[in-house]
Amino acid sequence: MKIRGDRECQSCGTRWSYYDTGSVECPECGSVHSVGVDDHTEHTDTPVSLDLTSIRNRVDEEPTDEIARAVAETCREYTRKRGFIDAGSLEPLDETYVAASLLQHVATAIARKMRSDDAAELYFLDLLAGADAGERPGADEVPDELRTAFGLAVAEAVDAYQRDVRRYLDDHPDETARQLSGRIRDHRKRVEALDGNVDPENANRLLHAARDLGRFVDGDESAYVTADNWLGGLDET
Repeated sequence: MKIRGDRECQSCGTRWSYYDTGSVECPECGSVHSVGVDDHTEHTDTPVSLDLTSIRNRVDEEPTDEIARAVAETCREYTRKRGFIDAGSLEPLDETYVAASLLQHVATAIARKMRSDDAAELYFLDLLAGADAGERPGADEVPDELRTAFGLAVAEAVDAYQRDVRRYLDDHPDETARQLSGRIRDHRKRVEALDGNVDPENANRLLHAARDLGRFVDGDESAYVTADNWLGGLDET
């Protein structure tokens, strides 16, 4: 959405940036009566962090399905608040967001199973160990039981990023970028139509293409070539 990021409190006169706080509440006096004092700027992100420490500390004390439900809810809340346009600038599709989306889907799958196999549970725990630091196991480590969860998580992350890319391109038109985004959309929809049941390596190629789209839109012309290469690999499958 387009907002006025610089705010002024009508109660005490304090000025602050909505981009820093994500709130119209005055950080000084708590009043919600404020006005924007600059031009409207596209902004979709919220200053929020992903912290899974408290859940990790419960792993040895609670059943895996309960841990998984808590993880899924925490990651869902995080991704819901996140966006990729910060004060008019398009940001990258970062690894923390991707790991959170992946962990949300994997945790949901684990919570629904009466009994997951050891490979799936170990993969879940590996994700939980590093997702809030933007770390995740490689696509070649995804167990068969979690293949669809991985595919759907990647498709969801790519879809969220593309929505913000389209918003950004509304204000910064680029037909080449739109065409590239359209190719990514077509492959994403294919993953969704297959309910995520695709080779994890191919889902990862789609993720790389989406990231390169962002780099291209941000001015890195070489990123078009790498994105085209990632998509070319998908066209052949």
